[in-house]
Amino acid sequence: MARAPLLQLYSISLTFGGNPVFDGLDLAVQPGDRVALVGRNGSGKSTLMKVMAGLVEADAGTRVVPPGVTVGYMEQEPDLSGFDTLGEFAASALPIGEEYKVAMAAEGLKFNPDMPVASASGGERRRAALAKLLAEAPELMLLDEPTNHLDIEAIGWLEQELSETRAAFVIISHDRAFLRRLTRATLWIDRGEVRRNERGFEAFEDWREATWAEEDSSRHKLERKIKAEAKWAVEGISARRKRNMGRVRALADLRAERAGMIRRQGAADLALDSGQTSGKLVIEAKGITKSFGDRVILLPFDLKVLRGDRIAFVGPNGVGKTTLLKMLTGEIAPDAGSVRLGTNLEIAVFDQARATLDFSMTLWDGMVNDPDMAVSGRSDQVMVRGTPKHVVAYLKDFLFDEAQARAPIGSLSGGERARLLLARIMAKPSNLLILDEPTNDLDVETLDLLQDILGEYDGTVLLVSHDRDFIDRVATTTIALEGDGSATAYAGGWSDYQAQRAARLAPEATAKAPARTASTGSSAQNRQTGPGLTFTEKHRLETLPAVMEKLEAEIGKLTDFLSDPDLFVKSPDKFRRASEGLAERQVALASAEEEWLRLADRTES
Repeated sequence: MARAPLLQLYSISLTFGGNPVFDGLDLAVQPGDRVALVGRNGSGKSTLMKVMAGLVEADAGTRVVPPGVTVGYMEQEPDLSGFDTLGEFAASALPIGEEYKVAMAAEGLKFNPDMPVASASGGERRRAALAKLLAEAPELMLLDEPTNHLDIEAIGWLEQELSETRAAFVIISHDRAFLRRLTRATLWIDRGEVRRNERGFEAFEDWREATWAEEDSSRHKLERKIKAEAKWAVEGISARRKRNMGRVRALADLRAERAGMIRRQGAADLALDSGQTSGKLVIEAKGITKSFGDRVILLPFDLKVLRGDRIAFVGPNGVGKTTLLKMLTGEIAPDAGSVRLGTNLEIAVFDQARATLDFSMTLWDGMVNDPDMAVSGRSDQVMVRGTPKHVVAYLKDFLFDEAQARAPIGSLSGGERARLLLARIMAKPSNLLILDEPTNDLDVETLDLLQDILGEYDGTVLLVSHDRDFIDRVATTTIALEGDGSATAYAGGWSDYQAQRAARLAPEATAKAPARTASTGSSAQNRQTGPGLTFTEKHRLETLPAVMEKLEAEIGKLTDFLSDPDLFVKSPDKFRRASEGLAERQVALASAEEEWLRLADRTES
């Protein structure tokens, strides 16, 4: 017998500031649903989730949750007032004796339950709110940007938890890899309409493009029909028109239908000007180290950054990624070693803390009072890549309307603040971009645009991010900080780093592994699934073909790229990086093939 929906919304209408957000919205979430909630920044995703959670009351319509069904909501800015510690807040709704569930979630999400609320950062508060939701285990979980402020290891832990839960969930996230793995359906908010597709986020972009193509086709047909009817109305004789007033009224209806169509919001007009060309050598670090008290952040580390490099820094939160960035740019000094900056550097910084934004200022004042953008004697103009431009016109390039220009920066959503910061750093020429967690809160379309302009940017990029998909799309080198003071460089992006690291560690793990006996422990990690294979090894055997296929494709692309006989003369830097990348991938492929053969042989033994 089919179970009733966990949540239903009927004819929901909601208006904010005189502008309709939803009108006549119907929505249902079924048991077992795993849904991605997507849409542009400002489209109403968080508002809809609050309506679903019962925290925002609609102007009209009905929210129905069957008796006994529990709905939990993790919001972006949780209220912890009234609680002394993060753990006390996270366990506040649990029965006595189940506080251990918070401790388990805290370990996976990497926060200290004993930390006082008063000294906790925004990220730590969000992790506590996420732990609270997971510990309570409601039948329906509503998660608003759960991966923000999580490092890649914690994101992986959360992915595993959600993949194994029996609860239904709806997720808002900018992390495409996270959504692709977890979701089986997609809710898309577009111009006040909520569409549902019974496929996960993996299929979203194809679905969106098909929807827009169908919409454009319908609009084109309507335009042609209006032109034909208008021509008849103009050229038809008067008596004929009098006998066909129904047709004239139909023309008016067609025009009203066209007027009622809501045009799609354009994409943000992102652009970067690399300005003057920097020297070939951008940064050279030799033997740099850093410690804070007894805690070692970085053991002796060498790095040479050349013009055009795109280097991603990855690792757990608190491991020292931002500290290393600041040492490389000269903002803080290393304990030992030296850092030499190249010539003609123009540096632009995207700060994850948004510390350069004054939340008490309006967007307008924040732009015209920026010394890098101010136009002498003008309070309505900003300098954009060397050319004066009206402040509202420039803000519109980043999808802010005129009313928002007079609003305080503090009233903006996280995604809007990120767009504003992009507007500021993109207004001035730069040839070295420092991007510290740029992807937090940005919608998929803006992320795609940012990725595209970074691909065309002539300067150098140093990037800190926990967004695996974005790193794969942007980085040419990945430097992994493991937390023990070591920093290791790998060619390529996140997936390349994972494959190369696995290949490097595989021989060590085999050499160190103790001989198995019949009394091996009974944990799921070690139970045998077949002749001689553990569950982990069986999973590895199943995933290796995809790893090898990706490496083969990349080797083919690099080989084609290097086949240009003039490449070395035209661009020796690109030739060097491509050659190194090709060698790295060939080693990784050979290692993956050997591992696959070894595991496959054991299944047949």
